[in-house]
Amino acid sequence: MFRNFKVVPKIIFGKGSFAQLEDILSYKRKNPESYIVFLIDHAFEDTNFKNRVPLKNNDILIWTNTNTEPKTHYIDQLVQDIKKNKDMLPDGIIGIGGGSTMDIAKAVSLMLTNLGSSEDYQGWDIIKNPAIYHVGIPTLSGTGAEASRTAILTGPQKKLGINSDYTVFDQIVLDPDLTEGAPKDQHFYTGMDCYIHCVEALTGTYLNAFSQGYGEKAMELCQNVFLLNPKEAADELMIASYFGGMSIAYSQVGVCHALSYGLSFGLGVKHGIGNCIAFDYLEEFYPKGVAEFRKMQEIAKVEIPRGITKDVDNDILEKMITVALGLEPLWENALGKDWKKKMPKERIKELYLKM
Repeated sequence: MFRNFKVVPKIIFGKGSFAQLEDILSYKRKNPESYIVFLIDHAFEDTNFKNRVPLKNNDILIWTNTNTEPKTHYIDQLVQDIKKNKDMLPDGIIGIGGGSTMDIAKAVSLMLTNLGSSEDYQGWDIIKNPAIYHVGIPTLSGTGAEASRTAILTGPQKKLGINSDYTVFDQIVLDPDLTEGAPKDQHFYTGMDCYIHCVEALTGTYLNAFSQGYGEKAMELCQNVFLLNPKEAADELMIASYFGGMSIAYSQVGVCHALSYGLSFGLGVKHGIGNCIAFDYLEEFYPKGVAEFRKMQEIAKVEIPRGITKDVDNDILEKMITVALGLEPLWENALGKDWKKKMPKERIKELYLKM
């Protein structure tokens, strides 16, 4: 069976396109009493960005906490707060920020229409009811969250996305101007998330013409941005992020992302940083990609954290290994159907202890 997957149906791209958000949402507002929820990365809280958001009288603005990766209990609390303060469901959920904020917006839009805790839906195609109308507006480029069918969450037992066709945004607004002023390190880490997406997709066993077409273009754009620093770097990286997300929609990522999930679950390492930490030790699996990654790091003058597992508790290390091993599609894409023989538990432990 070929996968029949959903893509974002409506996309606006271009510098200054954020100004069209009010027009976009006007078609979704049902009546003067209805409301829309804006989930905005708390990094913008002390700026004048709020003045650019098309808030109406009944709308709710929530500054999302992105100091850590999105947690299932945080999603549940946001949903509870929205329902407590309003006696009707919102007309829309708008996520404005990096990958974490967009994942939070996707998860909240799903959990407003599905019973229980968000941890009950970590996995593939468990969601039963369509989400509230939801819009993704990235202010960082690289995660591919704007294109993906998953909302990545960390729960009590695992870090795993809510993967479903209902998770996909109904609309995205890609405005490169919104990425201006991002911290240098954060720009690099999220950009490398995209680059590593491409390396893993293009070298995986799931590779096909669809994922290859998007992946090759996304990689070309990443190489241009991080090796040559062109004038239109913001535009190019934003498109690379979207194309990278599309590439893995019909394939998968691999060893690096599996290990990064474990780092996040066990040590609270943010996803983009975790990818960079892990990728630098994966020359055995991705020799060309790791070599080029190191060139990009040298040019960017970004220091990657070292020695983070030096004093790790053995129980935490075991949980990290369990989380990583639980991502079977990633390992199969990277190493083939007999991946368990090639990547025993002891080998994963050895890789983690190098970090």
